[in-house]
Amino acid sequence: MSSPTGPASGLPVRMPRPRQPGRHRRPEPLVAPEGAPALVLAVPGAPSAATRSLAEEVVSIARSELPGLDARIGFVDGDDAEFPTLRAVLTRAAEERTARFEQAVAAGLEVKEPDGPVAVVVPLLAGPDSALLRQIRQSVMDSRVAADLTDVLGPHPLLAEALHVRLSEAGLARADRARLFTVATAADGIILASVGGEEAVQAAGITGMLLAARLAVPVMAAALDQEGSISSVAEQLRGSGSQQLALAPYLVGPEIDPALPAAAAEEAGCAMAEPLGAYPAIGKLALAKYTTALGIAPQPQGTPVR
Repeated sequence: MSSPTGPASGLPVRMPRPRQPGRHRRPEPLVAPEGAPALVLAVPGAPSAATRSLAEEVVSIARSELPGLDARIGFVDGDDAEFPTLRAVLTRAAEERTARFEQAVAAGLEVKEPDGPVAVVVPLLAGPDSALLRQIRQSVMDSRVAADLTDVLGPHPLLAEALHVRLSEAGLARADRARLFTVATAADGIILASVGGEEAVQAAGITGMLLAARLAVPVMAAALDQEGSISSVAEQLRGSGSQQLALAPYLVGPEIDPALPAAAAEEAGCAMAEPLGAYPAIGKLALAKYTTALGIAPQPQGTPVR
């Protein structure tokens, strides 16, 4: 019990540091609220050591952005042994929350019975894929746990930045348009390869417009999971004057057979960048979906176009 002058027990009180005045003051650091739901990253595709490493790096980025965050990984096609399923991860999160409450009551503490979602499930997908999202939704329903399911990560300016970086790493784009140097292998036309059918192509096209603004070259989206889509778009780009094409996978990575983008690039006769992978923007966007679902932080801002 405390009074206006301090705690009745006489224990010291940690006082907040005074905020620096002025328009250039540092923002107050954000921390996860006590008892906040877990962020559960729903990882699609066939589980593997590489997939787990990627997912761990993504949640590590999210934790670094929000200290105190309870972040977990659930595999949509897991085996509940080496790779825990999304359903099992949600069930365990619910059991642990109930156990914490019961322990507090047993200890004689006055605690409120937990309510609200146990977890916020964030699909590790750059764009919409109805088949994979149905799987994720079914896993959440099968767990019988109160959990919120967010939208996929894109479209977003940070994904355009990530695509730009992956292209520059492959020598297919200049790293910075503000610097006046050339890349001999720079592409003059980009195919943005997505999975998830026409809906995914349309969503990728939005990020593609942002990427085109960064690179000042035409960018067109195509579907890896539709036969002939990549080759057709390659023909359109060549017909409009582009000669040196590059395929940029609009994918995190685990959601598709890794050999498929390379095969599509070879068929279309173009070079290829790596998938988005654990680029820092992926972790930040996963966290943004979580914090937005809880109403505790705005969406992250993209890097301005150079």
